[in-house]
Amino acid sequence: METTKILIGYGIYLPVALFLTYYVSKTLFKNGKIFMLDIFKGREEIAQATNKLFETGFYLLNIGFALMILELQLNQDSYQELIERLSYKIGGFSIYLGVMLFFNLYFFFRGKRKAKEAQQEERLVFKA
Repeated sequence: METTKILIGYGIYLPVALFLTYYVSKTLFKNGKIFMLDIFKGREEIAQATNKLFETGFYLLNIGFALMILELQLNQDSYQELIERLSYKIGGFSIYLGVMLFFNLYFFFRGKRKAKEAQQEERLVFKA
């Protein structure tokens, strides 16, 4: 009976983890295009290509991590323990996704700051 509950757990965890990854990715990289356009001074092709590469890496890292932590062991044969283990696993994965989201935002803001600094340097050189 424990095997059945573990399979139920996998059947719940995997779609939730994949959906969360998809949702966070779409939100982040849809809004990240604006940052990329600013960083690359409106050059749309390179901004979209870079954004797509970041998105692909985001999927690979997060889906890989979700699969890595897939293991589910139940000490007792109860649905209560299954729900508790799933909530812990999904909650932990959600926290991980949040950290990855802020990590990516950091890179977006850092890129924007570097682009602004480079633009200011160009203005100083151009004026001289």
